[in-house]
Amino acid sequence: MKSLFRLLPYFSRYKRMFVRGALLVVLSSVAQALWPLFFGNGIDSITRGTATIRSLLIQAAIIVVLAFLSGFFYYLVRQNIIVASRHIEYDLRNDLLAHIERLSARFFQSTPQGELMAFATNDIDAVRYFIGPSVMYSLDTLATFIAVFGFMLSLSPTLALAAVVPLPLMSIAVYYIGKKVHPLFDAVQAHFATLTARTTESISGIRVVRAYVRESYEKSIFNGLAKGYFDKNMRLARTQGLMQPIIFGFMGFSTIILLLFGGKLIIDHHLTIGELAQFMVYLGMLTWPFIALGFVTNMVQRGSASMARLIKLFETEPEIKNTERTNWQIASIGGEIEFRDVSFRYRPELLPVLQNISLRIERGTTLAIIGRTGSGKTSLVHLLARLFDPTEGIITIDGHDLRTIPLEVLRSNIGFVSQETFLFSETISENIAFGTGEVASQYHTKAILGTNGYAQSNGFPQLKPPSPLGTEEAARAADIYDNVMEFPEQFQTMIGERGITLSGGQKQRTAIARALARNPKILVLDDAMSAVDTTTEERILSNLRNDANPRTTVLISHRTSTAREADMIIVLDHGRIIERGTHQDLLARGGAYYDLYRRQLLEESLEQA
Repeated sequence: MKSLFRLLPYFSRYKRMFVRGALLVVLSSVAQALWPLFFGNGIDSITRGTATIRSLLIQAAIIVVLAFLSGFFYYLVRQNIIVASRHIEYDLRNDLLAHIERLSARFFQSTPQGELMAFATNDIDAVRYFIGPSVMYSLDTLATFIAVFGFMLSLSPTLALAAVVPLPLMSIAVYYIGKKVHPLFDAVQAHFATLTARTTESISGIRVVRAYVRESYEKSIFNGLAKGYFDKNMRLARTQGLMQPIIFGFMGFSTIILLLFGGKLIIDHHLTIGELAQFMVYLGMLTWPFIALGFVTNMVQRGSASMARLIKLFETEPEIKNTERTNWQIASIGGEIEFRDVSFRYRPELLPVLQNISLRIERGTTLAIIGRTGSGKTSLVHLLARLFDPTEGIITIDGHDLRTIPLEVLRSNIGFVSQETFLFSETISENIAFGTGEVASQYHTKAILGTNGYAQSNGFPQLKPPSPLGTEEAARAADIYDNVMEFPEQFQTMIGERGITLSGGQKQRTAIARALARNPKILVLDDAMSAVDTTTEERILSNLRNDANPRTTVLISHRTSTAREADMIIVLDHGRIIERGTHQDLLARGGAYYDLYRRQLLEESLEQA
């Protein structure tokens, strides 16, 4: 239950709507509680023989008007409380995405995508049901009980107290059932996250599943998880199923009390038949609020369990973030990079992947990194983009420690093309222009939940990103323009999920164009041309060398042809720089680079033969 108090910042943002909703609930309940008075008076006038058609029509008209007003006010209640809950749901989803986007790479290495999807779907839905329907039903139950019970007391305090005796007992029973619901629902949500994660993974890897003929295996895994989800939901449903029988049982008990005591009061001439009819109507009016009380208990328990899961996610702090060391005066970077005795390991218990790296890259020059698989090439450029921080040593850009440069400034000036190309299910034009949108001068999340439970806002300085290149210009530089123009829709061609309609080389070149379109000061190509032929690769590298806007470029490749024209080449082995120099220097040295060069020449000769 404590977890729900963390929603107070969201409630306060829409407090006017909730206050209006509460007032309208009172008006609806009062209008609802008034019409049985006229119903009872009509019955009494009939039994006394004083009724006329005109008097009965007037009372019937009043009942219709009051019922209409009660329904109209309740409609307005929903327009305020339910709409406010949708606004909060919208804010909560945005804050969840904003927070997830701030988390470090290490978080995504250990958290399945399906679990994140479960947070964004089931958990937020459960919280929204608490914010909206449960608040509305709680207010309705309270207002209806006060209004209806007040009129019952005015008619006969003794009969009113006797009729509602079972209701507190019903509330106690509902409370204990609700306590059992909470852990069961928590288990359902956790299992749903597992099921979603496995399903997402199977669909994403459908090509591998089919290639290895593992459809039956994946189906059996899914069936097992689905059966577990079904069983947990059935246990939850059986427990929740006790709610209504208990509620109706207690309400039936109240009806029996009402008939016995009310009948005796009528016999003793302390109550009229019309007043007993009013009591019956009032007791019926109390039935739904107390049934709703059971629903509210379920929604509160579900909302509490889901909010606890969300809070755990919100309280996960990103390892890489702006700190008190951040120099907010830095609004742009030039591109001069230096590594000073940098070592790095992914976890303390693991061996280092980089050891004592010292390296200087002049602004506007090109560095090529060569090395066997697992030598630390990708880790090195991940440190440059500050996806991780070095375990030892420091990295500087333009003389500034990387940890003092605002993350927004650093990453808006780096164009990064990873070895695993990712494209969105949009047009080619939209994919290339993805990173060129203007950086907001003032970015803030509305209410990221902090550890103190209050909304926090993060303000960032005005950034001055380089002027972006045009889509077509970037496409030409990446040597994808001619291919795009051959498509029927050209740059408006939809490329499908993850760029499935493009070849491997076309996907890589589109990703390179996306990086170039933002005109970065530093360009990192992490084995980004492995799927293109050497002729195309040479054209791309030539375009980069002849660019009118010189930038610092870092190339990672397994091919010496990629590194040949670089200003400096380093060879990594087991996380250490074992050779450095130009292409000619390293060939003259006759070391590891020379051996790799000779081997690749031989492979090319064999291919040609």
